[in-house]
Amino acid sequence: MSSFARGKYSQAISDRSGQAFPYSEMVREWNGSLVHMSEYESKHPQLEPKPKGGDAQGLQNARPARTEPATPVLLNSNPFTATSSSTTISVFEENHGRTTGDIVCFRDASFGFGIDDVNNTSGFTITVTDANNYTFTSTNTATGSGKFGGGTASAGPVTISN
Repeated sequence: MSSFARGKYSQAISDRSGQAFPYSEMVREWNGSLVHMSEYESKHPQLEPKPKGGDAQGLQNARPARTEPATPVLLNSNPFTATSSSTTISVFEENHGRTTGDIVCFRDASFGFGIDDVNNTSGFTITVTDANNYTFTSTNTATGSGKFGGGTASAGPVTISN
């Protein structure tokens, strides 16, 4: 196996200046040029910029804004009031925020005074009387006067999203 000569008496030509220098004093620059130690220039830092990540574009685990689906509201105990020989039923729902013409469906109401259609799944069109009360017309006539509905009655939209 052969080896290279050391070049202790040889000369090399600098690629930068074109002058002759001792071969042992020559170095190779980052760009491949063979130059003397006195002519050596290191690579400029701007030629190899530090990598930077991209600008943030979105959030991880983002959730879009959405409109909450309508849900039933639990009514106070015995929220319905009936008057004997009437089909108009009054409902107490504190701060209901409803408007006349809304359709409200009642669920889990206990029957009373001959009114057995309160849990109608198609709902009733209401007439607002004040901020806490509204009325609807039942298909049945009340046989007595008083409050009914029990403690688990709720009022809400006709269809409920899950």
